Amino acid sequence: MKKINFYRLFSILILSVFTMNIAAQETNIMIRAQAKDAKFIGSSIGGAKILVKDELKGEILAEGITTGSTGNTDKIMKQDWKRSERLSDEETAGFNAVLDIDTPTFVTIEAYAPKNKKQAEVMSSTQLWVVPGKDIVGDGVVLEIPGFVVDILSPQTHERIASTESIVLKANVVMMCGCPVTENGIWDANQYEVKAMFTDAEGNTEEVEMSISDKPSTFQADVNLKKGLYEVMIYAYDSVTGNTGLDKTNIIVN
Repeated sequence: MKKINFYRLFSILILSVFTMNIAAQETNIMIRAQAKDAKFIGSSIGGAKILVKDELKGEILAEGITTGSTGNTDKIMKQDWKRSERLSDEETAGFNAVLDIDTPTFVTIEAYAPKNKKQAEVMSSTQLWVVPGKDIVGDGVVLEIPGFVVDILSPQTHERIASTESIVLKANVVMMCGCPVTENGIWDANQYEVKAMFTDAEGNTEEVEMSISDKPSTFQADVNLKKGLYEVMIYAYDSVTGNTGLDKTNIIVN
């Protein structure tokens, strides 16, 4: 009798495991990160880091990097598009998260972008239910990434500059997808406010307006400062969209 009960229990256990394995299904979620007022974030700027988490358990179900192109400029930036019309194509950057789940799962999706520009990187997230076997494809889940990538090109970090010399300010400003900022271009430099802020050891701040140069995405200006230690911040701001970006460094004027 005991032997029969053991075999029955063992059979039930095997059947339960087999049933659970059958119920678990691979479910695809296409995840994309799109720069606010611009295009998708892909390989050309290092992509966006994607995390998919089981919100209730705290487990990471999938992670990866968006790869591919920034997308079709005409389609995204110049044409009117209708509800449910795809903005992406097969070449557009994205990360296909494959989840192995056997029950509807409430997930948090996080995008950290641009991955290779830490001073500009922001996190955007959303939450949704994922049902086993019910793929989310096409454009998929699109997370908006606001801001600008700002890189100070000059002066260099901890550079020593004579107080008698004019300080050359240069900064590279691009959209979060890496798209260029040019005069009268799609992303018009005339629409953006780009300024440098110099703060001395006493907390006094001086602002200098910067202008677009002949080189795309490059803003510049000249300034003279008295002797001292300075924190330098250069920011870009778009009053239309609210996009803002900033980079900072330190210099010594002697």
